[in-house]
Amino acid sequence: MNKKFLLSFILIITLTLTVPSCALDIRDDYDIIIAGAGTGGISAAIQAASMGANVLVIEPSSMLGGQAIAAGVSNMDDLSSQSSGLYAELISRVEEYYSARGKSIGTSYWDPRNLAFEPHIGRRILQDMARGEDAPDILYNSEIIGVGKEEVISVTEGSLSEAPRINSVIVRTPEGLKNITCKILIDATEYGDILPLAGADYRAGNSVTPHINPDAMIQDITWTAVIRKYPDGIPEHLRPKSPLPGYDMARINYADYVAKNGFTFKGEYPVKLPVDFSTHNVYRGLPDSFTPGNFDATPENWSSVSKCSVNWGNDFPGQQKLGSKYGLPVSYLEDRALRKRLERDALIKTLHFIYYIQNELGESWSVDENEYDGLQEAAKDLPDEWKVIARHLPPVPYVRESRRGVGEHTLISLELFNNSLSYKDERGNQEFQDAIAIGCYHLDLHHTDIDADMESDLQEKAAYIEQHRPHGNFQVPMNILIPRNVDGLILAEKNLSMSRLVSGALRLQPITMMTGQAAGALAALAVSKNIQPRNVKPVHVQSALLKAGVNLSLCSYSDVPQEHKFNSSIQLANLYKLLPPKTYPSMVSYDVGYDITFVLDNPEVVKEIAEGKDKGIFGVDEPLSAEDRESLIKRASEITGSSIALPEGRITRGEAVDFVVKGFR
Repeated sequence: MNKKFLLSFILIITLTLTVPSCALDIRDDYDIIIAGAGTGGISAAIQAASMGANVLVIEPSSMLGGQAIAAGVSNMDDLSSQSSGLYAELISRVEEYYSARGKSIGTSYWDPRNLAFEPHIGRRILQDMARGEDAPDILYNSEIIGVGKEEVISVTEGSLSEAPRINSVIVRTPEGLKNITCKILIDATEYGDILPLAGADYRAGNSVTPHINPDAMIQDITWTAVIRKYPDGIPEHLRPKSPLPGYDMARINYADYVAKNGFTFKGEYPVKLPVDFSTHNVYRGLPDSFTPGNFDATPENWSSVSKCSVNWGNDFPGQQKLGSKYGLPVSYLEDRALRKRLERDALIKTLHFIYYIQNELGESWSVDENEYDGLQEAAKDLPDEWKVIARHLPPVPYVRESRRGVGEHTLISLELFNNSLSYKDERGNQEFQDAIAIGCYHLDLHHTDIDADMESDLQEKAAYIEQHRPHGNFQVPMNILIPRNVDGLILAEKNLSMSRLVSGALRLQPITMMTGQAAGALAALAVSKNIQPRNVKPVHVQSALLKAGVNLSLCSYSDVPQEHKFNSSIQLANLYKLLPPKTYPSMVSYDVGYDITFVLDNPEVVKEIAEGKDKGIFGVDEPLSAEDRESLIKRASEITGSSIALPEGRITRGEAVDFVVKGFR
């Protein structure tokens, strides 16, 4: 057993100020502190609190929900054939809300099978999910500006090693500075801002500490807007009379995306540009709680869409390069002053679009006053007529790429690709043994997608965007949540240990919620067991997640439905390769792409699903054969490092797996 001795207390930054008392109803110590109330952070908080930990979430903005709500990306980029856990709960509650009002949530991406909600509804639902007897505390308009650590000596088999361990944070609140102690800190910020404060190794663009290159490139950001149609004419206060400086260049940019006589989308990719205004609106169409009637994203309803998010031609810098390169420099993450300036430019670019649709397209649309209401710092020096518009934009921009911690393992695109091929075309089980989440998306980089922008030390190449495109669902392993050189810290949101290509698939709302939930479970277990996250067994995290309704295995069986009493145990049996099923899924035509929506349009796929070929047969109720008994005992012993004995006499395959898995837990 490791023996740890306290050597000294270190503050990662030196503050000459005395931390004043803070009149907030916030404790001086918490089990877990989470930096960021975005999709990952709030999910981590809900999960950890449900497991008995006392949790504080510290959010720099005035709103929870991160990219999905505070940044206005409320069209769920959900390409998965299965949703589970807290993400599934969110969507279930969204569906219930709109169904009760006779409205569809299938309003976006030109297909009614996709999901969307209004930001204010998502915010209300997430707030409800975060309430309750064991609810986390949430501190808004506050930010961690310092991280306290203690140096710890570990004695293992006679050798000494030092590992800094986080034990406190300094928080800047509206009422002053506050020092708060904690056992675990989770970085769920939108930029990975805790990583440098904590002294954790991290990647930024294609560079890695200690040699961060400020000129390396990361993806575009977008300051979105929620706009709506005003059938009786745009209210005067929502129709600015004069454009902002820089509009002439912005007008040329937007004319390439949306035009009066633009093309109507016909279901063929790539989308032919410029599109007409209806096509634009359905791309990010939103349900409309404040307009009578109903619409969805079927083509005959496109002209009826009355509300949408602006998140297409307003990527920043987009087609207009900063200097000689597309995308943003890493200095955007590293330099707060530059970040502030570029985000102001991104906000103004979106305001240009409001002027464009009113004056160039002649459309009766403007910002929706029913959504956000509060002037952003980035808009405070705008003319008054534009401040009226800007106060109804989201409080923060949509940030696609952050710093990424260097973990015990760094996930690369080839690994994600191979994992996604599990059970396809008779490839068999290639699942991650320490899987803690399932997602589905492609390797989507908004600019900065050339070889020069990739991590050569990870052997990543631009060609892999297509060559390593995941084919269906993929898993996320637990080891990319754990930084390699700092204890007491867990990675969440977009800050996981992964390559830039992998981050393009793991940055979307559904998967950040799932990995956030896993981070919360990992943190709660580390606290309850009084050990470091790296010493928590993955099976314990997996068991907690399965109990919370999270699916972890890529393989499902026709004889083990979701409600089956052995479903969780058999999912773990898949991950740990305890006992091969009687038959694997035999579907072959699914391997045609990554997007379940379009895959389901393939008649061969529909036929094979109808025949049950997308599921295997585990043989859950069949008696365990002597050969399977021997194989199961051998495999279980390899995993645990100790001998395993199964009950004598007749036992089914399901009972045998359940017995073994209970021993793991």
